[in-house]
Amino acid sequence: MTQDTNGLRHARDVEGHLTWLESFTSAALGILAVASGIYTYLGVRGLLDDSGALSLFAAIAYSAAVSTGIFVFWSYLLRLLPAMRTTATRLWLVLAMVIGSGAIIAMSSWLNAAALAGSAAVEQHLARTVQDYQASLERAHEVSLQGQALGLDVARTRQSFEDLSAQEAGGGLSGLAGRGAVFRVLTQKSDELAALEELIQAQELPIAAAFAEGNAILSRMRALTVAPGAVEDRSVQFSEEAVRLAGVITTLRQLSVASLVDRSARDLAQSVVLPRLDATNAGGQAAQQATITSLLEVLAQRAETLQAAASDVLALEPASDVIYTPISTADAVILYARNFVPSWAGAIAIDLLPAVLVMIVAVAQGAIRSGREPSDPKDALTVAELQAAIVALHDMQTPPPQPPRDATERPPTPRVVE
Repeated sequence: MTQDTNGLRHARDVEGHLTWLESFTSAALGILAVASGIYTYLGVRGLLDDSGALSLFAAIAYSAAVSTGIFVFWSYLLRLLPAMRTTATRLWLVLAMVIGSGAIIAMSSWLNAAALAGSAAVEQHLARTVQDYQASLERAHEVSLQGQALGLDVARTRQSFEDLSAQEAGGGLSGLAGRGAVFRVLTQKSDELAALEELIQAQELPIAAAFAEGNAILSRMRALTVAPGAVEDRSVQFSEEAVRLAGVITTLRQLSVASLVDRSARDLAQSVVLPRLDATNAGGQAAQQATITSLLEVLAQRAETLQAAASDVLALEPASDVIYTPISTADAVILYARNFVPSWAGAIAIDLLPAVLVMIVAVAQGAIRSGREPSDPKDALTVAELQAAIVALHDMQTPPPQPPRDATERPPTPRVVE
């Protein structure tokens, strides 16, 4: 009996608290719904390109629909879910709550996150794009420098032919001193390599200038990512700088001399203009022919070595193609969601916080039922209910007062039945 009485007392206490809390729960729920609608409005306005009256009306209508839906949805659950007594009905309403929460996130929470962190997300996108462009620029510059390094191989090959031509001038190769047929072959190839070397050296200044220009553009792009003002305006300027930088990277790719060296190495051994043997006797001409044949073999070996070095440069991974794509605030928030977890948490919490209230009310209603059900119903009567019951019982037992009879009124005459 004491346990039942304590349970009833606990149930009455919880019920009193719930009655007091319900007095402002609807107002609090309305404030949460309105706040979510405001941020939803800001998110929708960020998505609409048109700034006219129709777009304004559409954004207001959508945010009002979101606020109304959130308020009605959670009002239903606050009233119905705690009142359910069977497990099946509770599970069905919990399923409805899960589906409705997903719908709220889909139609409101991501827009709230866009309003809370949209500008920062777009700036994150700009900063990430700057990093991609910087990596591409540095890679293009690195490949170009590797191509310039082929100039050392070309210079070494040219020097070797010049040394051989000096030896031939003294008669060290064919045995015939002077500038004969062998000398002219050596001079021909050394001149070709000297022209290629000059062309490679001429590319150094354009490569350095292009790389400096690219770094200057990157500096301006970094400044735009953190500059004050509307992020939409900065995105337009950023896009213009991105186009310029893409052109610089393309220029650096074109300035690489690796393909030119590769073609020149192929032509080095294949395009040889053999001069007329100018020895005065048959023995001298035979010596010249044998020397030229040996030189062609050496020339093929040097060309193969130079071609292999050029092929190594051509096999390097090229600079990646980076294309800047403007992005809306909502898309940026979704794309970089892991970088804005607090904003997402706040956007979702403002919509799904009433779910905690539903659980609290359900637990409280369960405590009330568990405190009342094991006891005798008559023990659950409060003093006010008992007083009302006594008054009702007294009214039932007391006959209603008869209306006073008029003195002039005659009693009814009995009828005689024949």
